[in-house]
Amino acid sequence: MNLDKLKDELKEFLKTTAYELYEVEYIPNKKDPVLRIYIDALNGITMDDVLEASNLINPFIDKLDPIETEYILEVSSPGAEKELRSKEAIKKAVDRYVYLETYEQKLEGKLIAFDGEFLTLVTGKNKKINVNYIDVNLIRLAIKF
Repeated sequence: MNLDKLKDELKEFLKTTAYELYEVEYIPNKKDPVLRIYIDALNGITMDDVLEASNLINPFIDKLDPIETEYILEVSSPGAEKELRSKEAIKKAVDRYVYLETYEQKLEGKLIAFDGEFLTLVTGKNKKINVNYIDVNLIRLAIKF
């Protein structure tokens, strides 16, 4: 199985739907191998979305037949605290609460701007912090308590 090829084909297929591909994961358990497909959408994913996407993806995957043995297909969302893996994903997250790590600090706050080079966060005490994109090791959505 070529996972990169499968990702490309799924990405292209999902362009015809309301969903986009977030990630594909293959877990080759001896008993029950799992092909897990994470989907996302502009306004997030609901359980109804997961069911609908699963009904769309299942026949598509059956035609591709990417795995020679039997396996379990799972369709899932990346979760409420999904990692923001691209500049485009970070731009979509402006005005949302995020968690960010650099080598020197860990921050949580509202992402108020991203110009492709610098991210601007407002932390809990209304302190504005600018972080250079190249210094970011991890950025994900966060739930504010």
